[in-house]
Amino acid sequence: MTEKAQDQARAGEAARATPMIAQYIEIKAANTDCLLFYRMGDFYELFFDDAEVAARALGIMLTKRGKHLGEDIPMCGVPVERANDYLQKLIALGHRVAVCEQIEDPAEARKRGAKSVVKRGVTRLVTPGTITEDALLDPARANAFAAVARVREDDATWRYGVASLDISTGAFTVADCAAADLSSLLARLEPREIVAPESLVRDLSELFANLDAPVTPLGREAGDAGRRLMDFYAVATLEGFGALSAAELAAAASAILYVERTQKGSRPALSRPVSLRESATLDIDAATRANLEIARTLSGARDGSLLSVVDLTVTSAGARLLAERLAAPSTDPALIGARLDAVAFFLDRPERRADLRARLARAPDLARAVSRLALQRGGPRDLAAVGAGLMAARDIAGLFEDKSAPAEIARDVETLASADLALASDIAVSLKDSVPLDRRNGDFIREGCDGELDEARALRDESRVVIASLQNRYADATGVKLRIKHNNFLGYFLEVPAAQGEKLLRPPFDESFTHRQTMADAMRFSTRELVELQSRIASAADRALARELAIFDRLASAVLARAEALQRLAEAFARLDVFTALAAVAEKRNWTRPQVDASLDFCIAGGRHPVVEASLHAQGKAFAPNDCDLSGARAGRIAVVTGPNMAGKSTFLRQNAIIALLAQAGSYVPASAARIGVVDRLFSRVGASDDLARGRSTFMVEMVETAAILNCATPRSLVILDEIGRGTATFDGLSIAWATIEHLHEVNRSRAIFATHFHELTQLAKRMGRLVNLTMKVTDHAGEVVFLHEVVAGAADRSYGVHVAQLAGLPASVVARAESILAELEAADRRAPVEALIDDLPLFSRVAETAPAKDALREALAAVDPDQMSPREALAALYELKRKA
Repeated sequence: MTEKAQDQARAGEAARATPMIAQYIEIKAANTDCLLFYRMGDFYELFFDDAEVAARALGIMLTKRGKHLGEDIPMCGVPVERANDYLQKLIALGHRVAVCEQIEDPAEARKRGAKSVVKRGVTRLVTPGTITEDALLDPARANAFAAVARVREDDATWRYGVASLDISTGAFTVADCAAADLSSLLARLEPREIVAPESLVRDLSELFANLDAPVTPLGREAGDAGRRLMDFYAVATLEGFGALSAAELAAAASAILYVERTQKGSRPALSRPVSLRESATLDIDAATRANLEIARTLSGARDGSLLSVVDLTVTSAGARLLAERLAAPSTDPALIGARLDAVAFFLDRPERRADLRARLARAPDLARAVSRLALQRGGPRDLAAVGAGLMAARDIAGLFEDKSAPAEIARDVETLASADLALASDIAVSLKDSVPLDRRNGDFIREGCDGELDEARALRDESRVVIASLQNRYADATGVKLRIKHNNFLGYFLEVPAAQGEKLLRPPFDESFTHRQTMADAMRFSTRELVELQSRIASAADRALARELAIFDRLASAVLARAEALQRLAEAFARLDVFTALAAVAEKRNWTRPQVDASLDFCIAGGRHPVVEASLHAQGKAFAPNDCDLSGARAGRIAVVTGPNMAGKSTFLRQNAIIALLAQAGSYVPASAARIGVVDRLFSRVGASDDLARGRSTFMVEMVETAAILNCATPRSLVILDEIGRGTATFDGLSIAWATIEHLHEVNRSRAIFATHFHELTQLAKRMGRLVNLTMKVTDHAGEVVFLHEVVAGAADRSYGVHVAQLAGLPASVVARAESILAELEAADRRAPVEALIDDLPLFSRVAETAPAKDALREALAAVDPDQMSPREALAALYELKRKA
């Protein structure tokens, strides 16, 4: 069916519906990809398919409301007051919601006729990447969406732009990259939602499918990118944005288009887009992020991740910044050193650090409060947060009057010292000490702040006292006994006994008192003052609320006029929180300051895995530290690590990668000493699983990840590889692992750690100058194998796999049979050792075959003829064979 035919069908369907359902159908047709929250009084109602979907998702009752085209109309609803709770569930399940509000006064609809319905319109689209409410947000996690665009670099290639925009804080960054790096960039940004033109969604469907974020088609290109940005920021030129590339401009324009589409005219307080090219960061691909469990474990949980151990921040903004720095560590030694200086400053001053952290803990989330105010979703608590943040800024700045802080801290202190105390005072004077979350019902402005508001409140709350006071004043002025009464016909009036009423009809009172009604025993009068009082009392509540909202709008406008300055304050709070938190971690966990420079060194003394160590510490156990030296003048060393499972090889690999990551993030590290030449790219292939959705086996996933490493690693990279080649046949796997080490050594020349169970690979150290062999130390105690979790120089002679199987609980008969088979296989391997091939296959060349070495035991055994031997001769031959063995 064509689009025109669909429109005609919808029009015909709506024509046969009730006015309300017809309106719903029309609005829903414009928002087919969203659940429609249709406002009816104090509820958001959902109808038809939306109702069935929402009822299942939210676990609420599905009812019906009338009929349409002969069928019952499914319906469910949620109270407006609790809408955020239900939105949170729907967003978490990946739904998008269109919020449809009444946009006119019901009285206006009644004027048009009995069958007229109140005008409604979608005021906002709620999507995973555009939420701003505290109830829907994770305070410790950024909530950005990523807009992806592309431009042609030449006839054969595209350049991709990615804009990351967090409406909840206003943070706006852009980057461009080649197609091969797009996955890595998106993994770094961790967007809650991805938006892109429909053509791009189709072409990149496989890449997007691997990311943990819903993808929303934009429907069309953003058009003239530069013009869209200039219109949004109300500027005449793009010069103030810096040198953004064409791809970055296209992505930024797409992000702005999505903001305009979802916010329906509300303009968030966005910072200007900043190019990530201006900050050199450590490149970490998606597989490495997952393997190292930086922000989340492989199961998706935060507990057990590196971030969960490092994060001792006391503010939401600080937690978000720390996560950002771990996601994108710096590659600038000067910046890393400056950040480490700041951590060292607070580590050396525990009392000041504790004082500062206590004050930071009371500081609000300024960025998100300002964003909600800009989107007209803010409330009194957001205003109060701004006031408290301004006061906290000056309070914290006062802790650094001695001017001894290093540059990174001094800059933030200067920013905090510039906080606008006049605005803070205005907010404090205007707002009550305890204010509601929502402004709709008023009652948040302090008494005495505004005379007009106080009067309206007095009329609203104390009308009886006001009337009694007026009644006494009239009685005193006239000398007449009177009372002020009210009825629905006359409203407020003065009632006077009939005998005294005549007095009010004569001068001088006849000009002030107007006769309204004569009863059998009383007369009723009115005055201009009483009429005005009646009007004021009748509208007092409305006027009080209107006055409060006017004061709110005035304060909100003052806040938004200082939005950029408030954003800088929020950033200063976050940075100070991160510095003090990392100092607290260093003190608590006995971490040391790393030395990070531009060399190719990588020397770790007493390194530890921070997550494993924290877990062992909680059990009252100690972690066994290990050294690692991959330093090289022109190219790094490759360490081949052998040893049994469960001895700690994977932990050793991961801890060295994590130490490098922490150091470049500006943190102290879990080691007794660390000297690290800046790592440009970090690669980790540790463990893998099937990718059934894409038809990839575990081995295929392993090979894809290994290919990415060998194609991209540089001499400045750090590579950790675990068990390459174990997912296929023995000789296939050994060949792949062998060739991989050769490539790393001769082509990539990277610093690397290569864990393997192919003991034959340890022989490569004889031919590769930068190859070193390490092994996991094992000992026997009372006949039992004991893993010491200690890394020492040398090569393992066995893997102790059967022992591990025994520890796992395999039946004793299976273990015994495995030991027997292993003995036979090892005997066969000694007859034709693979190590002999090492000399036959030098790096990247072939040599003539060499004659196999003589085997005296085999020759002696071949000379024995048991059928021709007496028992005594056979016994003598056996002793001789035993001697030769």
